[in-house]
Amino acid sequence: MFESLAPYTDADFYCFITDTEQIESTHERVRILTGRDLSLPVARQILNKYKGSQLRWAIKPVILLYLLEKGYDVVLYADNDIYFFSSPDFLFEALQEKAVLLTPHYYPANPLSDQIWLEANFRVGLFNAGFVGVSQKAKTALNWWAGCCLYAMKKSYRRGLFDDQKYLDLFPIMFEDVEIVKHRGCNVAGWNIHTSARSLDAHGNLQFNDKWPLLFVHFNYYTIQCILNNTDPLLKPAWHTYHEMLCRFNPNYRYEKELKPLNHTIRAYYDYALFRFNRLFD
Repeated sequence: MFESLAPYTDADFYCFITDTEQIESTHERVRILTGRDLSLPVARQILNKYKGSQLRWAIKPVILLYLLEKGYDVVLYADNDIYFFSSPDFLFEALQEKAVLLTPHYYPANPLSDQIWLEANFRVGLFNAGFVGVSQKAKTALNWWAGCCLYAMKKSYRRGLFDDQKYLDLFPIMFEDVEIVKHRGCNVAGWNIHTSARSLDAHGNLQFNDKWPLLFVHFNYYTIQCILNNTDPLLKPAWHTYHEMLCRFNPNYRYEKELKPLNHTIRAYYDYALFRFNRLFD
């Protein structure tokens, strides 16, 4: 991700490592953070409560608070499977006025033909927590989000929980100056194939809904599966760029693993089967 952004911005870069506190940066522009760098009381509680992916998700608001406390006016958080293809400057500029930037999933939502996607909005969340932008005005919201993450970091549709992500649904209601990013070239992923229609402009450049250029792609397992299964063919050039970078830093990386039925995929099939079963009794 750093290599994708470095040509476009001179911003400072921080990488938070969850599984060790003994690591040095291999690049002069990238600063490494570990749990020992975070002194807020809620940070200690989260670090003591969670491990693995739960820790990686729960610590996001704490990292953002840490960087704001260091004096940064604005901070962009991005998951490590996000890759940039153009400048994020307009996002930094938006945070000169706004407190928080959120990117919707843009799931399909037609109640007559896309019912499972429609209901996914309410199960998984309206916004994707893989990208969040904040300014100094976001501290109250971030403290609240950190408290939520400490409270519960789990997937429970019955309780309205989905790790760190579902809490973001309340941001535009509870806090001022929350901007919902409408640029469809942001957080492009497999889940918005149908609502952010891909096409090529007159110069052969990828665009979305005949308007928005590509800014960044969220290459999670589902996005990669959609590309490799030819469901999202116009993202293939972006995937090749990302894949080359992955292999540059990890020569042993094999994309075939993305096609295996991971726990996420198995859960998705289970959710779909349960959805169809429940519809029989509606």
